[in-house]
Amino acid sequence: MRIVVCVKQVLDPELPQRDFRLDPDGKEAAPGRASRVISTFDEIALEVALQLREKAGGGQVTALTLGGKPAEEALRKALAMTADAAVRVDDDGLGAPGEGLGRLDGFAVAAVLAAAIRRLGGADLVLCGRQAADTDAGQVGLLLAEELGVPTVASAVSGEPAGEAVRLKRETPGGYEVVEARLPALATVTNADVNVPRIPKVKDVMASFKKPLTVWTAADLGVDPAATAPRVALRRLFIPERETACEMVGGDSPEAQAEALAERILALKVLETRGWRHAGAGLRFRPGGGAGQAASGTDRRRPRPGGVPGR
Repeated sequence: MRIVVCVKQVLDPELPQRDFRLDPDGKEAAPGRASRVISTFDEIALEVALQLREKAGGGQVTALTLGGKPAEEALRKALAMTADAAVRVDDDGLGAPGEGLGRLDGFAVAAVLAAAIRRLGGADLVLCGRQAADTDAGQVGLLLAEELGVPTVASAVSGEPAGEAVRLKRETPGGYEVVEARLPALATVTNADVNVPRIPKVKDVMASFKKPLTVWTAADLGVDPAATAPRVALRRLFIPERETACEMVGGDSPEAQAEALAERILALKVLETRGWRHAGAGLRFRPGGGAGQAASGTDRRRPRPGGVPGR
């Protein structure tokens, strides 16, 4: 079985928030001291590919990436995890002028990756991470399947060979289901207990630096750089600012402070006024139907649990 795993190099998602910075001019995260790693779900997809190779008793796993020379670090990691081959497509001259996340969109990335897979002679199975750790867009895998004209299985967690097909276990909002897809096919991969990426052995890490890397340009693939202009423009990249304010409530006694606080809460309409009434100089809670009605109304408005995120 020939398996191609598409991997993307991103800033380490475990970077502490206090160290995270943006380059507003370049419209991307500033590298700073952060290391670059394989995108989380792409690394999981690589693990699923290696497990499939082991279950099949053989085969070839090729790691494919689109990026500049620094992206070769991600490919070395893939080779250290025992991928058989690694290919980098140089992104120089592709997409919109300049740098940043908005230079290439999902359509362009999928078109270039599809051309590279065809140059490899095709693949029985293409695996992609559910979504990239930097943009969380979740588009490239599905667009790549469309470019290749193959069926797609989303949110797979594991798989096994099934003759001329592949049997995949995929995550659903209600649990799991097992499906078979006739090869060639593409699957996007999500995380589960059964696909935690392996830690490379020291000997495999050392061997990875002796293995050759294949590097192609857009010209090698017959890709017209003008055709990779993004269809979606990134206008602004920023960290949302949250404004907070603190208002002190006074009073000569705890009772007066509580009274003033209740008055302020009701004025802001944070709580419903049903169940409360004025009694003399202050507010008093009236037990009974009003409180029960308020609780009932709250229950009716409670959102139902959402499903599992997919591609």
